[in-house]
Amino acid sequence: MDIKGKITGIKYTVFLYEELQIVDISKFNINNAIPFCLVTDAKHSFAVSKWVSPKRTRSYPYERVYNTLSVSKKITIIPIIKDEGAN
Repeated sequence: MDIKGKITGIKYTVFLYEELQIVDISKFNINNAIPFCLVTDAKHSFAVSKWVSPKRTRSYPYERVYNTLSVSKKITIIPIIKDEGAN
């Protein structure tokens, strides 16, 4: 038996999130950026969150992603190389 379904029209309200710090795109560098922020230029803006470790249990990355849910355009950066101990 196959059961198929389609979920549409999900609406949610974000509560208990931190305000996003605004960063100009000309000064944005993901390597030095804060864990979540709002990147803007003269016309556009988008929220950026980054995981600081490939392990999701160590650095609580879901909180950073949650803080960006109030913005319509979101980018999440997830590292794929474990570089602990690197300078």
